[in-house]
Amino acid sequence: MTEQLGQKGRFSGTDAYVATQDLLVAVNAAITLQRPLLVKGEPGTGKTELAKQVAASLGAPLLEWHIKSTTKAQQGLYEYDAVSRLRDSQLGDPRVQDVKNYIKPGKLWEAFAAPSRVVLLIDEIDKADIEFPNDLLQELDRMEFFVYETGETIKAINRPVVIITSNNEKELPDAFLRRCFFHYIQFPDMVTLQKIVEVHHPDVKQELLRAALTQFYEVRETPGLKKKPSTSEVIDWIKLLVADEIDPKVLREKDPRKAIPPLHGALLKNEQDVHLFERLAFTPRQR
Repeated sequence: MTEQLGQKGRFSGTDAYVATQDLLVAVNAAITLQRPLLVKGEPGTGKTELAKQVAASLGAPLLEWHIKSTTKAQQGLYEYDAVSRLRDSQLGDPRVQDVKNYIKPGKLWEAFAAPSRVVLLIDEIDKADIEFPNDLLQELDRMEFFVYETGETIKAINRPVVIITSNNEKELPDAFLRRCFFHYIQFPDMVTLQKIVEVHHPDVKQELLRAALTQFYEVRETPGLKKKPSTSEVIDWIKLLVADEIDPKVLREKDPRKAIPPLHGALLKNEQDVHLFERLAFTPRQR
């Protein structure tokens, strides 16, 4: 993969990632301001991939912290295993004399202690408890935290580039939002999506690509659709169309009895949406 590194470590995209101009501006603004970049958008629009490509473009290591519903902010700093220390003390293990043997650094600690600048991805922050973002405010703002068990303060040697993603499943606290540079990744238009697909499938025939994207947008715009297919799903779908040598004429066909697209399992991910297209196939269309 060819990396494209702008002046003074600015992100200018990579050959493997099609970044719109407004996204480039957002990434570089966050780097300049030394604030976390909060990226929102539909699932599958490349939020997580953005962090990987920023790291590749800047030539920086990537640290990934994938958030779950049970994740606590403290885990990003460090975890102290008091249970293991108690057990080892009962067994007479000499390791108990040094509490550091029972402290596991988290992703923020790793990012702060790294000898060179890293890109830290905090992925899907909205999955965690509502207090999770607020619990990280001071650490992300001051780039330091205190370890109570050892009495030491961990300070960032080099301020990491922090990219935080959210699928908008829940609102984030205002105090947290004030400390971030925000960008919403809009779903790509036809021209941009064509460029994205061509990155992943450079040999796809243009006739098939145009027909597939036309039908894809028709599917996305169907009234009543519960889950609109995403960028990642159209990439998978076109891969299947190419593998099965689907004729573009099949995609352009306007027979109402064939409302459901071929290989639709790559696009429609729940039974309600499949049933919706099945009903459309048997519903007479107005002329």
